[in-house]
Amino acid sequence: MKATTSFAPSKRWSLNTPMNQSNQTPNLKPNQFNTKPNNLSTTRRRVNPLPILAFNSSKTSNQPTQNPPLVVVGSANADIYVEIDRLPKEGETISAHNGQTLAGGKGANQAVCGSKLSYPTYFVGQIGEDAHGKLIADALESGGVKIDHLCTVGGDVPTGHAVVMLQNDGQNSIIIVGGANMCCWPDNLSLEIVKNAGIVLLQREIPEYVNIQVAKAARSASVPVILDAGGVDSPIQRELLKSINILSPNETELARLTGMPTETFEQISQAVVKCHQLGVKEVLVKLGAKGSALFTEGEEPIKQPIISAAKVLDTTGAGDTFTAAFAVSLVEGKSKKECLRFAAAAASLCVQVKGAIPSMPDRKSVLDLLGSL
Repeated sequence: MKATTSFAPSKRWSLNTPMNQSNQTPNLKPNQFNTKPNNLSTTRRRVNPLPILAFNSSKTSNQPTQNPPLVVVGSANADIYVEIDRLPKEGETISAHNGQTLAGGKGANQAVCGSKLSYPTYFVGQIGEDAHGKLIADALESGGVKIDHLCTVGGDVPTGHAVVMLQNDGQNSIIIVGGANMCCWPDNLSLEIVKNAGIVLLQREIPEYVNIQVAKAARSASVPVILDAGGVDSPIQRELLKSINILSPNETELARLTGMPTETFEQISQAVVKCHQLGVKEVLVKLGAKGSALFTEGEEPIKQPIISAAKVLDTTGAGDTFTAAFAVSLVEGKSKKECLRFAAAAASLCVQVKGAIPSMPDRKSVLDLLGSL
């Protein structure tokens, strides 16, 4: 499938109530995962049992229409933050200045970012029946994300969590425990919400077979898919790469996925060529302090420098903010350059606040920053 860079809003999507009136629930047929457990003694149930939206294909409907939503299928974690001066050496114990637990996970981060950027956003994922699960569900709802497709996994399966070691310069190291993100997904997913999306975001903190099913369903409906390469440290299956529109790694992930060095821009360009050979038409590389670059096969790369932050407090969630902001701008029909600039501004605001979900900027703040440049 030939990759595109701007997408007209789908006319297949309609609502029986405006997106911002989540307290009103019409009668409609649920569009949700089949709840058959994956050969485990656990159960799955939706956090919010009554969906808010309807998929109405009638051409004579009088109902107000909205932009087709951003649908994020992915992980939700409780991020356990420890603030330290430096990473401990092997066999060493050090003390942290502070510690706290905040909602996060690449999928949840991207969903909240999309919603705070004033774009209708749905999250599809799994949490456990524990305090961490409630923390995440509350954070998603508080961020304006529709959680009709967020499922709770019963039994002894914990909510996914991560230990985030945050150093004084804002850099972080993260260890993830998959929990509910990585188990008990149905073998066969019902993905009408994906087929009716405006754009879909995936990451690699959920099983690969889930991402493959989602990407194929989106492709069959001509819905663009962005795959964030962050997560599992393993090769991406060719079947998944051929079903997405844009692959979005950072330098480290690009090097790991291609087995090639990525220390210079020329090396990054060569690694991207390998991605093209694997079937990916567009590669959006996050370059940290050096900005970002969008590589489209057969075209010159588009570079975007960073938009400097007044102070960097925490880089956790900056990549997720960048990817989600790019997706929102893309589905709104902006040019590639505009998408990169919008995403850079959002990421710049993100790193100035501690925490992943708490640091996601709102749309006004991003536009104000861009207007001040």
